[in-house]
Amino acid sequence: MIKIENLTKYYGELCAVNNVSFEINKGEILALLGPNGAGKTTIYRVLTGYLSPTSGTIKVKDYNLYDHQIEIKKCIGYLPEEAPLYRDMLVFDYLNYIADIRGVEKDRKLSHLHELADLCSLNEVMHKTIDELSKGYRQRVGIAHALMGNPEILVLDEPTSGLDPNQIAETREIIKEIGKEKTIVFSTHILSEAEVTCDRVVIIDEGKIVADDTIDKLRKSLNEKSFENIFRKLTRGN
Repeated sequence: MIKIENLTKYYGELCAVNNVSFEINKGEILALLGPNGAGKTTIYRVLTGYLSPTSGTIKVKDYNLYDHQIEIKKCIGYLPEEAPLYRDMLVFDYLNYIADIRGVEKDRKLSHLHELADLCSLNEVMHKTIDELSKGYRQRVGIAHALMGNPEILVLDEPTSGLDPNQIAETREIIKEIGKEKTIVFSTHILSEAEVTCDRVVIIDEGKIVADDTIDKLRKSLNEKSFENIFRKLTRGN
């Protein structure tokens, strides 16, 4: 579904992503883990077409990043760490506006909005302004935004950052439900979240991949104390 090969991204003289390669299979839920500044967000921004790589290639389905950016963007729904919401708008009006931007057909737009409201548990706040909502609900609106138009791939950058335990659990359940039908890439610094949600983890530190496997296999290859220590080190600062 997604193939990243030798991806490198420089900001001036700073190498944010250093020769990274990995694949994401169709229907997989993959967690990208690492400390602040590790390069996770840069990878997401290159993957979603917001930044150009310094070198390397990305293929999404049969599309090459350099030649088919529009086609790739149609395949992907992206939620940055801070959801880019218009807070003075009603939730329904905002999602209706995003549906128009994403080109959702008029004859199915209303039903699509209802589907997303059900999936993201937004029905009780559709009449409220986004500014009235808790951060947990704003994240749900952001996820609904990312899902607009039914993209095959969902990219979520720290979707549970700043949420309370109940909101984290609710958002986690939404991600798991979406993952039954879509390929999902998300970042987190919570080990339990990665364990119960994802199929595989890619751990990145200082722009390089340091581990790529299921959590169970990582645990088996290391003793429990070593695994926990490595995880804490690699997620420092989050």
